[in-house]
Amino acid sequence: PKSWSFAARQSLLNLYRPNNQTVVLILAIGIGTFLISTLYFTKDFLLAKTTFEASAESPNLILFDVQTEQRNDVENTITPKGLPVIDNIPIVTMRMERIKDRDVNDIRLDTTTRVNKWILNHEFRTTYRDSMIGSEKLLEGEWLPSVPPSTEVIPISLADNVANDALVKLGDTLLFNVQGKMMTTVVGNIRQVDWARMQLNFSIVFPTGVLEKAPQFHVVTTNAPDKASSANLQRELVKKFPNISIIDLRQVVTLVENILDKISWVITFMAFFSILTGIIVLIGSVRNSKYQRIRESVLLRTLGAQSKQILKINALEYLFLGVLGSGVGVLLSLLSSFLLAYFIFDTPFIPSWVPFLVVLPGITLLVLAIGLFNSRGVLNSPPLQVLRKEG
Repeated sequence: PKSWSFAARQSLLNLYRPNNQTVVLILAIGIGTFLISTLYFTKDFLLAKTTFEASAESPNLILFDVQTEQRNDVENTITPKGLPVIDNIPIVTMRMERIKDRDVNDIRLDTTTRVNKWILNHEFRTTYRDSMIGSEKLLEGEWLPSVPPSTEVIPISLADNVANDALVKLGDTLLFNVQGKMMTTVVGNIRQVDWARMQLNFSIVFPTGVLEKAPQFHVVTTNAPDKASSANLQRELVKKFPNISIIDLRQVVTLVENILDKISWVITFMAFFSILTGIIVLIGSVRNSKYQRIRESVLLRTLGAQSKQILKINALEYLFLGVLGSGVGVLLSLLSSFLLAYFIFDTPFIPSWVPFLVVLPGITLLVLAIGLFNSRGVLNSPPLQVLRKEG
């Protein structure tokens, strides 16, 4: 309709010549929308990083520091309760003594070295197995499941972060001190490890046939279907084996969710506080420009505009303000959340629809309602009264 075309042109003309209050209003609306939208975009993939599959094959109880002589007794305590023993993972501790042809002590004293310090000082907890697990992906080299016990140079698998920090590649040699026994190894393959998965991952993995007789302890995992069976098993294990440490992954996830809920509450409070500031600025902007809008109303009425047209002009102006401020906030939060997921958390980003379907139209309608409510005096002022004041 012609009336809407005229109203749209006039409202866009007002936005094309913004005053300071309009700019501050758009910024306040945009910041509030940005905070709320970022909350929804990031909370989903942060919680997804801490969840695990609730199936009988997914462990939710992890038993640490199980000694070799306790392994069978621990399994015999778990299985009579109808619970499975999912993993029985051996762990051997060791340190690096030499990287390629340089001793670790010499590298440690070299102030120009680019080898990461944690590699030189870290006590690695390694394991041995004949296959990769679900959280690993082979990047370079070939997986070797086992080697003969008499092998002098043992091919090992390194996580990509260890290979990068130690400045080694395929074929480079590493000398390990396995609790007093020196063991020469070569980088046989490099893996990418998803460290965020709720399971045991290792930086260094040996093939089977080498470390079986080395001093070691075990990590045993099982799955308890409910809290009662989990608590019952934990009480019996602690009573029989006081040296064992037990982690209930469900409690860990619950704790993480509670922390995220508190962070969400703080972010939501800040977001709504910012939107409240925008509302105050909106009210102040409307009141400060009240007489200017009255003069525009008189001029438009003089040119033949009707009250409905003036109402549409004001409505479209505040509608454009709401869409512009909230739209920019949602788009910026979408971009920042994608960069956060890609570069920081290294996880796929699936945006939530809440900011698009709820936050953006909700804030837009809020701005429209407040704007029309506070500018109702523009339509109620008689043109003759305004002309007398101007005269």
